[in-house]
Amino acid sequence: MTKRITLFFTLLMVYAIGFSQTIVGTDPENKNVVLEEFTGIHCVFCPDGHAIAQSIYDAHPDDVLLVYIHQGSFATPSGSEPDFRTQWGNAIAGQSGLTGYPAGTVNRHLFSGWSQGSGTAMSRNYWTSASNQIMAAPSYLNVGAEATIVTSTRQLVVEVEVYYTDNSPVSSNYLNVVILQNNILGPQTGGNMGNNYVHKHMLRHFLTGQWGVEITETTTGSLYSATFAYELPEDYNSVDVVLENLDIVAYVTETHQEAISGIMANETYIASNDYDAAILSAYYPKTACAGVIAPEVVLKNYGVNALTTLTFKYTMNGGEEATFDWTGNLAQNESTMVTLPEIAYDVLANNTLNIHCEQPDGEVDQLPQNDSFNSSFEQSQYYPEAGYFGVQTLGDPQDVTWNLTDGNGTVIAEGGPYSTPGLQLEAIAFPEDGCYTLTLNDASGQGLSGGFYIITDESTNVLWTGPAFTNKVSAELAYDSQVGLSEVDFTGEINIFPNPIADMATMEFNLNSNVVAEIGLYDLVGRNIATLYQGQLTSGHQSIPLNTRGINSGVYFVKIKLNNQTVIKKVIIG
Repeated sequence: MTKRITLFFTLLMVYAIGFSQTIVGTDPENKNVVLEEFTGIHCVFCPDGHAIAQSIYDAHPDDVLLVYIHQGSFATPSGSEPDFRTQWGNAIAGQSGLTGYPAGTVNRHLFSGWSQGSGTAMSRNYWTSASNQIMAAPSYLNVGAEATIVTSTRQLVVEVEVYYTDNSPVSSNYLNVVILQNNILGPQTGGNMGNNYVHKHMLRHFLTGQWGVEITETTTGSLYSATFAYELPEDYNSVDVVLENLDIVAYVTETHQEAISGIMANETYIASNDYDAAILSAYYPKTACAGVIAPEVVLKNYGVNALTTLTFKYTMNGGEEATFDWTGNLAQNESTMVTLPEIAYDVLANNTLNIHCEQPDGEVDQLPQNDSFNSSFEQSQYYPEAGYFGVQTLGDPQDVTWNLTDGNGTVIAEGGPYSTPGLQLEAIAFPEDGCYTLTLNDASGQGLSGGFYIITDESTNVLWTGPAFTNKVSAELAYDSQVGLSEVDFTGEINIFPNPIADMATMEFNLNSNVVAEIGLYDLVGRNIATLYQGQLTSGHQSIPLNTRGINSGVYFVKIKLNNQTVIKKVIIG
């Protein structure tokens, strides 16, 4: 039986320059190998691939990371067979260009003449030579990582540092933090062990999402530091998660492709803590307009002792710190929603929320790495007077409801629950100037079951796509009759061609004035997939190349931000 589980992930702290590192070296090093093997339980030659990869690791255990990705038709279980696939595998395989199994990429690097097809995937006879080339090459960054697992509460805390010993050739890199598991017994064609083949280095989860967390300071001497907290589930796809068999690895990529280097985290196991309060997540508007916020925090007590008092400290945009003293009674592993008192702030183009808790029951928190929540969100664009709110559900449409309220809390539009899946478009109109709040609820906790939600103009041109969520999400929307989307800095149409896009496309439009431009690619649930352009543009005709190589086929939105104005265009990649 498949169990419904709720997983919590919090990016707790991110620092750049100016933090004294403790777990990463500063002397230049060579690259470490990140070998991703694409495999499956019905692949007859995959055990031979496993053996080759393992021999590379055994010869260089401090310099090699193995990630076995069960993916593709050979990984599809039959009958009662276990399902070792993940939500991440297809996208990684899709950019590799593999044509057979087992296939492997070494640091997602293109080795000329060794590809199975035209991409980075290679057959197993090339992995050793490719790995030797990588380990002989200098790296411009070092990675350090430490992991703590609390066995009684299944908490995982991962601390990662990245130090740049030289300049990166690109302005931003991406940190990937991965959960692997060893010693999983299961079937394997060609393994000659029945259902007791020992699967190792199996990909279970990406703490940092499909393509990682962006690092924006990438020059010599820069230091990036981040802490991730996550509650390990009992199972993935009904395959047990055995804590003692986990490996945590971290590696850095230049884009979604080239991996520079990585490391396996040093692991520490703790049985339990007497005092351990944690912020699991926070609810807040995903776009800002009103300049007042009352964050809702999900608080959980992981400590053995009951939690009765706790102090919250929080700020917006680095302003004056607010304090709230919470009282209650939470037994171990119980959680509750805490609404923090309102604080006012000046709305910026990009806004930062920082929340911290401390002194559980007046004592020092014994696992402080899970005590903070930091996030950022943009200022709302200005919307036209009338348009549509669209929500698409792929499952459980009866659980979806939404409403749009004015500054007094009066509902001016609402919808749901729905009886059938699919896209629902419902008219919305702003009666007067001001800030409005859109709230979307999914009682299933599945975030529209992989669907999406949008705001369009009266011609159903997409103006905004909302970010991913679980149970509920809100956004503040600005309407000003004197400010409209027609006042953006360009004239005429924005054209993207060809559309559908294979690997490259061109965007053309005309500007009235000089602007700061940022063009990004987003998926249907609002996740940033790639930055396509960033920089200054001068007035006049613009012709901007858009590189979509390595991005999975599908429907996406291109967000064009010119100064503080935003336009969104729909594209198809494939």
